[in-house]
Amino acid sequence: MGLADPVVTLLGPDPSHRNCVLNGNAFQQDAIQSFNGWQYACFYSPLPGGGAAEPLFVHVARRRLPHGPWETLVLDDYPQTTDDGHNTVQVGHRVRYRFSLPKVALSPEGFEWEPKLFRCTLSQLPGLEGEDELFGYITYPRFGQLGEDLWFSWRTGKAGLGDDHLSVYRAGTGRHELVGGSGSGTHLRGVDGNPYIHGLHHRDGRLHATWVWRGFVWYEGWDDPADTKHKAQAGPNSAQNNHDICYAYSDDGGRTWCNGAGERVADLSRGESIRPDSPGIVAFEIPRGSGLHNQESQAVDHSGGVHVLNRDNLDGEQRWKHYYRSSDGSSPLLAHPLIGPSGFVVIPSEGTWTQRALPHVKGLYGGKRGQVVVSRDDDLYFVLPDTEAPTLTILKALKDDGYSTYELVWRKEGFPPTDPLVDETRLDYDNVLSVYTRAVAEGVDVGAKSNNVVILDFQL
Repeated sequence: MGLADPVVTLLGPDPSHRNCVLNGNAFQQDAIQSFNGWQYACFYSPLPGGGAAEPLFVHVARRRLPHGPWETLVLDDYPQTTDDGHNTVQVGHRVRYRFSLPKVALSPEGFEWEPKLFRCTLSQLPGLEGEDELFGYITYPRFGQLGEDLWFSWRTGKAGLGDDHLSVYRAGTGRHELVGGSGSGTHLRGVDGNPYIHGLHHRDGRLHATWVWRGFVWYEGWDDPADTKHKAQAGPNSAQNNHDICYAYSDDGGRTWCNGAGERVADLSRGESIRPDSPGIVAFEIPRGSGLHNQESQAVDHSGGVHVLNRDNLDGEQRWKHYYRSSDGSSPLLAHPLIGPSGFVVIPSEGTWTQRALPHVKGLYGGKRGQVVVSRDDDLYFVLPDTEAPTLTILKALKDDGYSTYELVWRKEGFPPTDPLVDETRLDYDNVLSVYTRAVAEGVDVGAKSNNVVILDFQL
């Protein structure tokens, strides 16, 4: 295989006694992130010292790259007690928001790593204090880079019935602004459904978004504030109602959005949103009941090509697939024609979507999600868990091959089913694949359930 075994470092014990996984979910964007020569990671764990397993607390770790030891602080004023996999460090029903003192990330050597670096927990975002309706009941908050600023997205509503919103954190002021000015900043509006994004990525001035829709099946009590049926992993409002892979982009930080043909479909400053009936947004028509997952993974290569990892059963077998939109510039696929079903040569044009099933892996319905990421050399890596066994697999697709073949470069046991996460910034700059996942704890009695949160560093 093509990758040497990684350097493994330990963050801390995982709360493996819980039914729901809190450390390692695909919608955590990002639980591991590099900046200014340091790497940061966050996770839930009990208080240090081997005492009580409950409650759990937010742990924030940092290390100087490339080989510094981890320093970890514990925010012990916010106990986490609910066994719900949505409640990751980023996610909660009422927003919980903390930020550090100024310059902690810019000058890390000048600060001892301790909890007092972080201000108290807020239930609103600075700059958006009056937006109670937007932050009273949220899920899936995400941060990402937007030049020198950060975009922040979140969902309101419930599974199958909600909207996605977008704000920008301005580095110069330390405050958030709704994209598009006054209003809801709603870039994706669900109509009898809700969007589930694979991610948002900003590359060379363009913000890319891909997502699936989930339709809603109405039921008695759906509007009861205490209702929890929408959280069920099986039933009328589960992933079986996911449909279509969609794409849109913005060249002005999320204010206006265009479909893949460059036609404007929404202007948030005018109160518009992308809706299920917006023209030209569907990249792949995939019906409900086709095994499509929600919130799997997205990547954007250095040429502007868009890559989506998801799965479907349209070929008669449930398989993980690589869905690829060639760049608006020169596409590597142009040098690798495809042979059509009638034997004709099909040359994908610029901006054309293609799809291929991934070999060596299964991609079960509703199984753990994987990650697709882009290296500094513009090659793709697929980091894929196994839902049925403690196995982690990595596939590689070369840019020079048009991302058309997938090589098995690493596979090992000892990693319980987890959505692996990747430090995309470190991969982009240092060509090191840092994978955040869980590993079976060593020296534990056979049959015991004990895992650790670990980082795997692969030098590419």
